[in-house]
Amino acid sequence: MKEANMARPVSVGDLLQAELLEDAAYREEGLCVVGIFGKSNMQPGALKESLINTLADKHLFLMFGGPEDGGTPSSHIQAFYDQENRVLYLLLSSVCDSRQLLRACLSLDTGNGHSDAHDFWKGLERQHCLHLLYMFSVCHVLLLVHPNQTFDVTYDRLFRALDALRQKVLPLIRAAIKDSPVSKEWKLNCRPCPPRLLFVFQMNVTLKVSANGLESNPDKPKKHSPRRRLQHALEDQIYRIFRKSRVLTNQSSNCLFTVPANQAFVYVIPALDEDPLGALLGQLRSNCMLSEQDSSVPVSGPRRYQQMRHSSRHPSSSRDSGSISIGSQLVDCSLKEFLWQHVDLVLTKKGFDDSVGRNPQPSHFELPTYTKWVQVASRLHQVLIKNTDEEMAELATKVQSQVKVLEGFLDADTKFSENRCQKALPLAHSAYQSNLPHNYTTTVHKNQLAHALRVYSQHARGVAFQRYALQLHEDCYNFWSNGHQLCEERSLTDQHCVHKFHLLPQPGEKPDMDHNPPIMNHNSRGRSTSSCNCGRKQAPREDPFDIQAANYDFYQMLEEKCCGKLERIEFPVFQPSTPDPAPANQAQRNPCEASGSGDAERLKEPSTAQSHTPGDTSLSLALSLGQSTDSLGPYGDGDGAETQVQQKRPSLVDRQPSTVEYLPGMMHSGCPKGLLPKFSSWSLVKLGPAKSYNCHTGLEQPGFLPGSSFLLPWDLVIRSRSEEDTGLTEPLDGGTSSWPVPNKTLVGKRGSTGGLGRSRRREDMARIFVGFEYEDGRGRRFISCGPDKVVKVLGPGGAKDPATRVLNTDMPLHIPSPSQGRGLKPHFAQLTRLFVVVPDAPLEVTLNPQVQPGPPPCPIFHPEQTEISLPSDGLWVLRFPYSYATERGPCYPPKENQPLNNYKVLRGILKATTATSPQQ
Repeated sequence: MKEANMARPVSVGDLLQAELLEDAAYREEGLCVVGIFGKSNMQPGALKESLINTLADKHLFLMFGGPEDGGTPSSHIQAFYDQENRVLYLLLSSVCDSRQLLRACLSLDTGNGHSDAHDFWKGLERQHCLHLLYMFSVCHVLLLVHPNQTFDVTYDRLFRALDALRQKVLPLIRAAIKDSPVSKEWKLNCRPCPPRLLFVFQMNVTLKVSANGLESNPDKPKKHSPRRRLQHALEDQIYRIFRKSRVLTNQSSNCLFTVPANQAFVYVIPALDEDPLGALLGQLRSNCMLSEQDSSVPVSGPRRYQQMRHSSRHPSSSRDSGSISIGSQLVDCSLKEFLWQHVDLVLTKKGFDDSVGRNPQPSHFELPTYTKWVQVASRLHQVLIKNTDEEMAELATKVQSQVKVLEGFLDADTKFSENRCQKALPLAHSAYQSNLPHNYTTTVHKNQLAHALRVYSQHARGVAFQRYALQLHEDCYNFWSNGHQLCEERSLTDQHCVHKFHLLPQPGEKPDMDHNPPIMNHNSRGRSTSSCNCGRKQAPREDPFDIQAANYDFYQMLEEKCCGKLERIEFPVFQPSTPDPAPANQAQRNPCEASGSGDAERLKEPSTAQSHTPGDTSLSLALSLGQSTDSLGPYGDGDGAETQVQQKRPSLVDRQPSTVEYLPGMMHSGCPKGLLPKFSSWSLVKLGPAKSYNCHTGLEQPGFLPGSSFLLPWDLVIRSRSEEDTGLTEPLDGGTSSWPVPNKTLVGKRGSTGGLGRSRRREDMARIFVGFEYEDGRGRRFISCGPDKVVKVLGPGGAKDPATRVLNTDMPLHIPSPSQGRGLKPHFAQLTRLFVVVPDAPLEVTLNPQVQPGPPPCPIFHPEQTEISLPSDGLWVLRFPYSYATERGPCYPPKENQPLNNYKVLRGILKATTATSPQQ
């Protein structure tokens, strides 16, 4: 290989893969490998690169270059082969260098946390250690370069970590080089010899001593210069530190490296002289003195160094072989001379005899050729640094698994943090489990976990904080889910299930308590008393968890015992045409949209409620009962054209509900058209004829408070068919536009000036009885005569309050029960039934219930059929749903601190019109 082939430094990976041919004159000669590593400061010129430039007498490395030059912060080794002098230089650049450090800082993301940043730096440090282990395995001489004149004691911890790592991976390295053409000692010890470690320090300018202060006693000059005395002091300090920590022992073959016993191993580079002229004159003077002493023919290379050593030994027998005597003081040697005295021992195959003690054991030594060294170094490079060979992949993986040995030596911060966090974990666990019930909900778990994290953060410190915080989170979750998790299901009355986490039984499956998790039904231990559809029988009921059990199953059970044979108006429900119908996949609409434009019109006073067109086939039932199609509602103030538009016949799509998909919840204003539920949450039954209600005795049903079972009278004035205006329609209900009727007197008030005239006949008056019944959870029932008033009849004669007040206002859905218990929690009564007594008169009474069970944007619930015509001569009972729910969840009853006026039944629930034709 010619010198031109290695004119520039290359990476060690490229050097080992390149097929470079050596010159025949050097092919069989030995090779000395010199490794250089260490730290650098923030000065522009890199110290390590400048050393190689000085040693090779060539400008090989660029002295300047910033972190933005495209390099990476990873460690890498550069190689330069000085073939003429038979020296291979390996230069390790790592995060310890200022240039690599700046690159690492630039590569860090600003969003990285403390723990991520710590892992990043420790990853670079582990990579640096692997590169150092590689250099300690392939080099004869190593130079540790430091940017100041103070020894860094952190190297002691680093070398102990490398020594421990080397002992761990030594069997793996032996397996990697077992087939290499080297000696058995090399294969056994995995290195050509115990490398000798030399130290190069750079003197700081601030420590420069003036000429007057060099000698305290001018009459007794010093033998050594201040710089050499500093070198001796550093040698003694370094040797004592390494001997104390047992990095250096008596047997050099067992050590990571050695230091010479009778040679200088510390070199201090002098600071640059601030006087450039004086520095040039000093160099000229020293060169002239050397030329006078050396009269032989000048030579170069190792022979020139040997000649310099011989000439320096002749006038003085100093301890340092690299010093030259001038007068009474020794002249300091150069860096190349300092290094070459150790390289000469390698090239002359003498080796290093650095063992000390009474019985020193000689260490092995081998001077390989370039070809042999490349074969061994290539295998070690595949195992320790870069794995690109499939044969070495398994060994490289095992080496990486042993890198954890470094953590105990290098990562003291993590070790302290882990110990601290491990002590904080039991305190946090105790804080989590304090004052806990046996089973608890997610909210309690989160609150206790937050408390445990606060306790943990008071004691835990360091980079392991986040990792152990996650472990605390996982431990608390495992404790909660391992038999302490409460069922998260809430009943329709907003009460939690008291069982621990369980599964619901499938249809036809029996509960199994031994199953894990157990199979059982929900139970909140809440019980209440409710009446049946007609109200004549009461029974206890469990707190329901689904809408079918609340609004259908309980009443179906009581129908078998009470009101199963009563006449009723059936509401349309889903009729499947396939064996496996599916719930409709409704789009997630905003509740505000559900009660938006269409419902806003429904909430208004105009007669659109009266002329509302139902969206199903149940309209035929109202028509068959004689409902007029051209009668105006009580609030109808529009003209005929608007009425015709509103009375438009339903489209075919609206009148044909789906038989494939059913509505998963209840019918409300936000439901899409053409869908029906599988069951009806409403009930409309007939208790008997109109005369079955006695206004003097009230409703004879159980549970009513004394004097509160009387219905409110609603007197309507009708016209006789014998009068001239026969056939005209007149809206009659509790609205302001129809009651009292203009130019007609009220009936039933004593002493009124507008009493019943002589020309009136008693068949011109009809009386309807209306009652809004409320029922609380204890089965206490009462009729309300206003939003905040309970019917109270103490004597005979029935209720005196007219029904117009309850018909013209929005009745509350929940009101405080008049019979409160002894507990602090108030009891609420819910609107449960509407009693309507329709007399045998030419009237058409229309029922249109609309319930808003929550504050806006809660939708408005209504039965599956709207505008229900009640046949005459009957006592009808409309049972409201026990609970209200949409496809997205239930509408819970109000809390203690919530206003009750947001839960209401909209006005206009009853309307009455005179019939234009006899009922059929």
